[in-house]
Amino acid sequence: MPARILEVCAFTIQTCIIAERAGAARVELCDNPIEGGTTPSYGTIKQVRDKIGIDLFPIIRPRSGNYFYNEDEYAIIKHDIQICRELGCNGISVGTQTIDAEIDTEWLKRIVEWAGPMSVTCNRAFDGTPDPFKSLEELIACGCRRVLTSGQKSAAPDAGQLLGELVKQAAGRITIMPGAGVKSTNLQKLIGESNATEYHSSARAIAPNPLTYINKEVSDYGHVYIADEDEVRAMVAVLKG
Repeated sequence: MPARILEVCAFTIQTCIIAERAGAARVELCDNPIEGGTTPSYGTIKQVRDKIGIDLFPIIRPRSGNYFYNEDEYAIIKHDIQICRELGCNGISVGTQTIDAEIDTEWLKRIVEWAGPMSVTCNRAFDGTPDPFKSLEELIACGCRRVLTSGQKSAAPDAGQLLGELVKQAAGRITIMPGAGVKSTNLQKLIGESNATEYHSSARAIAPNPLTYINKEVSDYGHVYIADEDEVRAMVAVLKG
């Protein structure tokens, strides 16, 4: 049985450093946490790559919303993939959809080719498809190495049975990585139900605002999200058994 590992979804460089320190094996680096993650900046990817030694997979997603892209957006995706390759990333996280929400296999094949030799994870675009079993075979045929999935539910721990069925169907041809709502308190049950070897979590916490003065009349600051290091360590401990 392969060792079970944790991928941390990171929205800041601080989280990437925490993830490595706490024993995670990989970081999915994103911007824009409120809308599910979009492509991080060149500067962010470069600085993270310089700072951490674990695997780095930036999300390649030019905008939030659906994964039905036009040709200009696919051109953006191609440019961003090239940057990731030049900066020494180990892989990317990406998704594609047709107008009918199926996996757009023609574009995904091109993306896998553009990414080579980097590994390609299909992100939760998979969870929006009508038939996950058909979509899984399509991802394998396109050359994806893994799929990040909540089992087509809001949270992966609510979809243990389906995730287990996907792991069986995959039969080692692609890695099924449960993610969304994964915590140290539900991870053991999810392991038992899914039998997956890789898991994904943000362990998200709001960082305190260090400013000595805050204008409370202004409400559009947003929040800085970082990983709770104790929670990451707890999940890594569960995965190590």
